[in-house]
Amino acid sequence: MEFRNRFQQTSPIVLNLIIINVLVFFAQAAFGGLEQDNRVNDWFALHHYKSDEYRPHQIITHIFMHGSFFHLLFNMLGLWMFGNVLEKVWGSKRFLLFFLICGFVAGLTQMVNYVVDFHQIDILTLNESDMVQYQTMMRLNCTIGASGAVMGILAAFGYLFPNTQLFIMPIPFPVKAKWAIIGIIALDIFGGVYNTANDNVAHFAHVGGALAGFLLVLYWNKTNKKTFY
Repeated sequence: MEFRNRFQQTSPIVLNLIIINVLVFFAQAAFGGLEQDNRVNDWFALHHYKSDEYRPHQIITHIFMHGSFFHLLFNMLGLWMFGNVLEKVWGSKRFLLFFLICGFVAGLTQMVNYVVDFHQIDILTLNESDMVQYQTMMRLNCTIGASGAVMGILAAFGYLFPNTQLFIMPIPFPVKAKWAIIGIIALDIFGGVYNTANDNVAHFAHVGGALAGFLLVLYWNKTNKKTFY
């Protein structure tokens, strides 16, 4: 009963975003889109602009796709916990605009990251065989997930409610939101700079989303200043 009441109190845009992401996830599963090599990712995941699979709409569509149940779960949990508060403060239209802008900037940041990561190959003149291999690599190195948009939400929450106590596993004591969010962003910066071969997290996309969220809420708060705890 308590869970149902909490669910009923969820703000409308957050609720609809969760529903859309869950429906898209089931659609991905139904059409084989949870595997690395699939046409669903080809169409809707974010690719390097030099990839044959790149389409402009992917800068938005990748936000609503996820690679696993836990990927979806953690993003939707973050959206529900923190986005719910922000939507009630800003209103639905502003919150939806905020979510999409953060996801869009996260996608742009990832595109820049592609350019940097593939620079040494991009400057080469490839023969036909090497180009086929390169296109295959770019096709499989695509990006999906709402994490960048959710990081923007976390950054905005940390700015507006800096002293809110958060419990973050496995830390055994509460941490103020401002320090928790700074710590999460710092880990993403570290993970992006010292990226390992088995790390498939788009760390810089997270950082781009967080930066967009912080700058946007900073600008909005200058024109309509409010103080929160």
